[in-house]
Order: sequence, then structure tokens, then C-alpha cells
Amino acid sequence: MVAGAAARGRAAAATLPGSSPSPRGMLHDVLLLFPDFALIALGFALRRWTSLQGEVWSGVERLVYYVLFPALLFSTSSRAHYTLGGAATLLLAGVGALLVGIALGLAPLLAGADRRCAASGAQCAFRFNSYIVLAVADRFGGAPAVSLVAVLIAFGVPLCNAAAVWPLARHAERGVLGELARNPLLLATAAGLLAHALGTPPPRLLWPVLDRLGGASIALGLLTVGAGLQLRGLHRQWRLSAWLLAARHLGVPLIAWTLARALRLDPLQTTVVLTFTAAPTASSAYVLAARMGGDAPYVAGLVSLSTLLGAVSLPLFLLLAA
Repeated sequence: MVAGAAARGRAAAATLPGSSPSPRGMLHDVLLLFPDFALIALGFALRRWTSLQGEVWSGVERLVYYVLFPALLFSTSSRAHYTLGGAATLLLAGVGALLVGIALGLAPLLAGADRRCAASGAQCAFRFNSYIVLAVADRFGGAPAVSLVAVLIAFGVPLCNAAAVWPLARHAERGVLGELARNPLLLATAAGLLAHALGTPPPRLLWPVLDRLGGASIALGLLTVGAGLQLRGLHRQWRLSAWLLAARHLGVPLIAWTLARALRLDPLQTTVVLTFTAAPTASSAYVLAARMGGDAPYVAGLVSLSTLLGAVSLPLFLLLAA
């Protein structure tokens, strides 16, 4: 996937936001998102109208979460086209926006909202759907964009997971560090960054294997996002839901855009950081809430509505980068 993405990245360079401000170019940028949201719609249809039901999708999600997606993160971070020094301003914009999102997500806990719903749903204000981010970045910028996303994921995953686990762990009286130490996404990105820093990428013989696993992770990950769509439970806490989703789809990407302009990021970096911050919330938020005794149906509704809102907010913020 990485080698093929490099060719797509060179071919797509002329259509990156910031390099083609014409209406025709903007339309092309938006249409690039169609295959990814089409896969989400296909996953929804397969779950609702075929014999592929709950147990099948649960198994696919575990396969993606524990095997395929970690393989992609390790591959892109260990063989990446970046240096941490060169990505410093990108990290400032991305991590800065996430910190604002974390503050917005945790604010309802201090404002007297229902503690179980607030502790469960806070993560939806700042966590990001890595499947969608990587898929969109691959289509816009190929391997260079995916490598930059891998850097953001490497720092964003532990930060967001810690912020997501903390209120749930306090509510359920469980340890935060233990939950983080078992996270496969964190372990894969840490291993990839270490291999990159030491100059010891995986042997070339394994590159095609990792590429195939990584390519499968994006398609299957998007299908599982669609299969998990449901809107039950949102009506119980509609003010809290509106706050969290406004933070996810308006506050965080606006902060990222402001920081990108202030730090004078180049067009590719601006596109990457806006994709990273304007994408829907993580579909694994439901799994975390269910596993840690939170209000899982409420979080499932937030994740589903966020996915639908992301189909609008992500193209709009990518146009803002133009």
C-alpha cells in the first residue's frame, strides 16, 4: 500500500487543498471522499439487510483492531517519510487542537451533567476515527500524507486514550495505566516510532505482507464503522450530545485551522491536520465504554451521529484549507 500510495500522492499533488482553489478543484477534493463514505454506507447496508449480523462484525472489528490496523500503523511509522523535527509544527497544531477538544469534552463533568453519560461520552469530543483519517489522507496525499498522519496518531492515540479512559476509570474504579499498556494501537505506533528512530525498519521481505494487512485494515475498518451505526439513546441527554458533537465537528477543527495558519503549515500539512481533527469520532469509543461499564448505547448513538456529521464537516474543512 505504501509504495502504491506514493504514486497516488504524486498524481494527487496538483489537487491538494491549497494548490487548486478553483471551484472545479474543490469539487474534486470533496469527491475524493466519496469512496470512503460509500464503504461506510455499504457496511450499514450489509448489517441491516443481509445475513451478516452481530457476531460477524464483532469478529471483523477485533481483527481490524488487534491485527490489521496495528500492522498499518507500525508499517507507516517505521518506514515513514518524515522526521520528528520536521513534523514539529504539524504536531503543535494537531496536539494543540486535541488538548482543546479534551478540555471541551471533560467540561460537562464539572457542569453537573449526568456523570455516567458525561464520563462515557466525553471521549467523543476529541477522539478521531483513524480508519477514516488514514483512508482520506491516502487518497489526498499518498505515502507522505499517511506518514504525517502516523506521526499525529503516534502522539494523539495515547493522549486521547488517556483522556478517554480517565473519567471512565474513575467512574468504574479501574486503573488508567493498565488500560493504556494493553492498547494495541499505542503499542504498534510506539514500536514503529522506535524502529524509525533506530533506523531499523522491518526487513524488505515483510513489506508486502504489511502493505496487504494495512490495505485490508482501511476497507474493513470503514465497513465496520457503517455496520455499527445506530442512533439510540441520544434523546436522553440531548444538550450534552449537542455540546460534545459541536466540539468534535466545529470547535476542534476550527482551532486546528487557526493553529495551522498561525504556524504557517504548508498545504499538505494543513490538509492532514484538518483531516485529523475534522474526522468523525472513533468507532472504538463504544467498545471502550462497554468494556469499562459506561453508558454504551449512549456512546453508540454519539459515534453514529458523529459519523453522519463527518460526511459534511470533513469536506467543508478540507475546502477551508484551499
